[in-house]
Amino acid sequence: MAMNAKKIAVYVLVVFVLYVIITDPEGAAGYVQIGFEGISDAAKAIGDFMTWVANGGES
Repeated sequence: MAMNAKKIAVYVLVVFVLYVIITDPEGAAGYVQIGFEGISDAAKAIGDFMTWVANGGES
């Protein structure tokens, strides 16, 4: 039962994403850009943290 619900949820999500892309391509591109900027910022923050740790945690 839970597996069927998961498949339905994924199907609904895919249909929604396709609907957004088809009806508003510029908006969809903006959402993708926001997502990649978020990933980039997170990666930079992790890199800064690892550099801080490698330097012995000095401020």
